[in-house]
Amino acid sequence: MIELGIGMFGDVHINEKEQYIQSSGERMTEILEEVKLMDEVNIDFFGMGEHHRIDYAVAAPEIFLAAAAPLTKRIKLGSAVSVISSADPVKLYQDFSMIDLLSNGRAEIMAGRGSFIESFPLFGQDLKSYDALFDEKLRLLVALNEDKKITWRGNFRPSLNEQEIFPQPVNGKIPIWVAVGGTPASVIRAAKLGLPVMFAIIGGTLDRFLPLIEYYRQAWEDSGHAPEDIQIGVHMHSFFGENSQEIADWYYPVYSGQMNRVGRSRGWPPYIREQYDFGRTREGHLIIGNAEESAEKIIYTIQKFGLSRFSAHMDTGAPNHDRMMEAIEIYGKQIIPMVKQGL
Repeated sequence: MIELGIGMFGDVHINEKEQYIQSSGERMTEILEEVKLMDEVNIDFFGMGEHHRIDYAVAAPEIFLAAAAPLTKRIKLGSAVSVISSADPVKLYQDFSMIDLLSNGRAEIMAGRGSFIESFPLFGQDLKSYDALFDEKLRLLVALNEDKKITWRGNFRPSLNEQEIFPQPVNGKIPIWVAVGGTPASVIRAAKLGLPVMFAIIGGTLDRFLPLIEYYRQAWEDSGHAPEDIQIGVHMHSFFGENSQEIADWYYPVYSGQMNRVGRSRGWPPYIREQYDFGRTREGHLIIGNAEESAEKIIYTIQKFGLSRFSAHMDTGAPNHDRMMEAIEIYGKQIIPMVKQGL
């Protein structure tokens, strides 16, 4: 059964001409209202990212998700992502166990390297150990999920000796996903560990991800996991409105503004309208339009990759709250039924 959800990074609204930056508290309050609406319109899951920058409101997804738990009844609540490389997996597991208890078993963890590196110096981690940190801490997180009493030795954290971890989640385990970009090693690692994977398609064409997805499927089977247990998701920048051209034109300056803010820190050239318009084509990385067009492209993407999960990343550039609420309603009430019926 396909799951359709929403991911966010907690972007705050920025007007560079007026030198205005929305407060994190105001944006988090808005997002809580948005998550409550997601639950009401039967969206399957919500994911919140971890960032440590002025243009994002949420540094600790677990705290935000704990606030969302009592406001919702059925939607799954997860990170998107938790930067496991710079975190303490034991504390992270305890925090998400608490969210799981508060939500009656709806918590998930999505572990990733993160799309930025600010957390490394912030928490005293060495970027030279970038891959080794991710590998060791992901394996520890998986071990914590498998055993109620754990003995463990590693290079980046004090050892554990017959240690019990409390509290425990509702069903004894928390679903753990791995977020990957375009690194084959990450794909192989996730497959060997038997973990579901979420591919971040935030640029280029869909076709360039086909080899990585096939790589994951082959590694999954080579590792002895049952083919029917495989779970693959994609995360794509998305936004929805009643009229495709109107919403595309309205959203472009919001979206390009954030892409340029991020791009300046990474040496990217300025984001241009041609990139945006290509991204909205059938093979592009964006899903921005009305319900019918968006549902058609989501169905195409799901079938192309053989997905079990699709995540619409909907807050790039912080579209205003009213537009966000409208887009969430369109997604939940129109797009998701069309997709599930079409499949």
